[in-house]
Amino acid sequence: MTDKGTFTDFQSVREMLEDAQKRRGFLTYEQKAALQHAEWAASDNRNGYKTEPKVFTDMFTAIMEIEIFQKYPELAAKLAELMPMHSDDVRAVIASRRISIEASDVEAVLDIVRQNVGVK
Repeated sequence: MTDKGTFTDFQSVREMLEDAQKRRGFLTYEQKAALQHAEWAASDNRNGYKTEPKVFTDMFTAIMEIEIFQKYPELAAKLAELMPMHSDDVRAVIASRRISIEASDVEAVLDIVRQNVGVK
Protein backbone atom coordinates (compact mmCIF):
# COMPACT_ATOMS: atom_id res chain seq x y z
CA MET A 1 0.00 0.00 0.00
CA THR A 2 1.26 3.49 -0.74
CA ASP A 3 1.58 6.15 1.92
CA LYS A 4 -1.49 7.83 0.43
CA GLY A 5 -3.56 4.67 0.88
CA THR A 6 -6.35 3.33 -1.26
CA PHE A 7 -10.08 3.70 -1.11
CA THR A 8 -12.54 0.87 -1.46
CA ASP A 9 -16.27 0.25 -1.25
CA PHE A 10 -18.25 -1.66 1.37
CA GLN A 11 -18.93 -4.64 -0.88
CA SER A 12 -15.20 -5.18 -1.38
CA VAL A 13 -14.61 -4.88 2.37
CA ARG A 14 -17.34 -7.42 2.99
CA GLU A 15 -15.80 -9.83 0.49
CA MET A 16 -12.33 -9.43 2.02
CA LEU A 17 -13.62 -10.10 5.53
CA GLU A 18 -15.66 -13.11 4.41
CA ASP A 19 -12.57 -14.47 2.66
CA ALA A 20 -10.50 -13.95 5.82
CA GLN A 21 -13.15 -15.76 7.85
CA LYS A 22 -13.08 -18.73 5.46
CA ARG A 23 -9.29 -18.91 5.50
CA ARG A 24 -8.86 -18.55 9.27
CA GLY A 25 -12.10 -20.03 10.49
CA PHE A 26 -12.79 -17.02 12.71
CA LEU A 27 -12.79 -13.22 12.87
CA THR A 28 -11.85 -10.96 15.75
CA TYR A 29 -14.57 -8.99 17.49
CA GLU A 30 -13.60 -5.86 15.55
CA GLN A 31 -13.61 -7.73 12.25
CA LYS A 32 -17.05 -9.18 12.99
CA ALA A 33 -18.38 -5.71 13.72
CA ALA A 34 -16.81 -4.40 10.51
CA LEU A 35 -18.33 -7.30 8.56
CA GLN A 36 -21.80 -6.62 9.95
CA HIS A 37 -21.48 -2.94 9.05
CA ALA A 38 -20.16 -3.74 5.57
CA GLU A 39 -23.03 -6.17 4.96
CA TRP A 40 -25.56 -3.50 5.86
CA ALA A 41 -23.77 -0.69 4.02
CA ALA A 42 -23.32 -2.71 0.83
CA SER A 43 -26.99 -3.67 0.73
CA ASP A 44 -29.85 -1.60 -0.62
CA ASN A 45 -31.16 -1.22 2.95
CA ARG A 46 -28.83 1.72 3.54
CA ASN A 47 -29.90 4.11 0.81
CA GLY A 48 -31.88 2.07 -1.70
CA TYR A 49 -28.89 1.24 -3.91
CA LYS A 50 -26.51 -1.69 -3.55
CA THR A 51 -22.82 -0.94 -3.50
CA GLU A 52 -20.93 -2.33 -6.47
CA PRO A 53 -17.14 -2.00 -6.79
CA LYS A 54 -17.28 -0.86 -10.44
CA VAL A 55 -19.89 1.80 -9.71
CA PHE A 56 -17.85 3.02 -6.73
CA THR A 57 -14.69 3.20 -8.86
CA ASP A 58 -16.46 4.99 -11.70
CA MET A 59 -18.01 7.56 -9.37
CA PHE A 60 -14.76 8.07 -7.43
CA THR A 61 -12.84 8.65 -10.67
CA ALA A 62 -15.46 11.08 -11.99
CA ILE A 63 -15.68 13.02 -8.72
CA MET A 64 -11.88 13.27 -8.60
CA GLU A 65 -12.04 15.14 -11.91
CA ILE A 66 -13.82 18.01 -10.12
CA GLU A 67 -11.08 20.44 -9.12
CA ILE A 68 -11.96 20.82 -5.44
CA PHE A 69 -11.73 17.05 -4.84
CA GLN A 70 -8.24 16.72 -6.28
CA LYS A 71 -6.91 17.93 -2.91
CA TYR A 72 -9.37 15.80 -0.93
CA PRO A 73 -9.57 12.27 -2.39
CA GLU A 74 -11.01 11.00 0.91
CA LEU A 75 -14.05 13.22 0.38
CA ALA A 76 -14.45 11.96 -3.18
CA ALA A 77 -14.35 8.38 -1.85
CA LYS A 78 -16.89 9.20 0.86
CA LEU A 79 -19.26 10.74 -1.68
CA ALA A 80 -18.84 7.79 -4.06
CA GLU A 81 -19.73 5.40 -1.25
CA LEU A 82 -22.60 7.42 0.21
CA MET A 83 -24.19 8.14 -3.19
CA PRO A 84 -25.87 11.38 -2.06
CA MET A 85 -29.04 12.38 -3.84
CA HIS A 86 -29.48 15.85 -2.29
CA SER A 87 -27.23 18.89 -2.18
CA ASP A 88 -27.43 19.04 1.62
CA ASP A 89 -25.89 15.56 1.80
CA VAL A 90 -22.97 16.64 -0.39
CA ARG A 91 -22.48 19.79 1.68
CA ALA A 92 -22.51 17.75 4.91
CA VAL A 93 -19.59 15.63 3.68
CA ILE A 94 -17.70 18.72 2.54
CA ALA A 95 -18.34 20.47 5.85
CA SER A 96 -16.20 17.87 7.63
CA ARG A 97 -13.17 19.63 6.11
CA ARG A 98 -14.56 23.13 6.61
CA ILE A 99 -14.10 24.05 2.98
CA SER A 100 -16.53 25.83 0.73
CA ILE A 101 -17.89 24.35 -2.45
CA GLU A 102 -19.54 26.02 -5.39
CA ALA A 103 -23.13 25.14 -6.21
CA SER A 104 -21.98 23.99 -9.66
CA ASP A 105 -19.60 21.47 -8.05
CA VAL A 106 -22.39 20.18 -5.82
CA GLU A 107 -24.60 19.72 -8.89
CA ALA A 108 -21.75 18.00 -10.72
CA VAL A 109 -21.44 15.47 -7.87
CA LEU A 110 -25.20 14.89 -7.87
CA ASP A 111 -25.18 14.41 -11.66
CA ILE A 112 -22.37 11.84 -11.35
CA VAL A 113 -24.27 9.93 -8.69
CA ARG A 114 -27.53 10.01 -10.67
CA GLN A 115 -25.80 8.78 -13.81
CA ASN A 116 -24.18 5.88 -11.98
CA VAL A 117 -27.19 4.69 -10.00
CA GLY A 118 -29.62 5.10 -12.89
CA VAL A 119 -31.75 7.92 -11.44
CA LYS A 120 -32.78 10.83 -13.64
